[in-house]
Amino acid sequence: MQRIDLLVTYDVDTSTKAGQKRLRRVAKVCEGFGQRVQYSVFACSVTRAQLEEMEARLLHEMNQKKDSLHIYVLHGGRERSLRSHGRDPYRDFDDPLIL
Repeated sequence: MQRIDLLVTYDVDTSTKAGQKRLRRVAKVCEGFGQRVQYSVFACSVTRAQLEEMEARLLHEMNQKKDSLHIYVLHGGRERSLRSHGRDPYRDFDDPLIL
């Protein structure tokens, strides 16, 4: 099954308690599909079905009048699309794990 590499970014209005709760829920959805690379940025490698599920869940959690969500498809994969400098917390879970 072909995987799609994505960069998911969001900005949630946290000026209210409801916004703070939304922020936690949006982050939790993203954690289920990828890994955090910055506070509101996640790197994901998903199938088409997982992308559709993730997007639907995120749209359900966010307030589209106050929050924003951007999903960038990394054509050619993360390796060809990214130029990273400095600390990079990303780990490729498809690589062998050495304990």
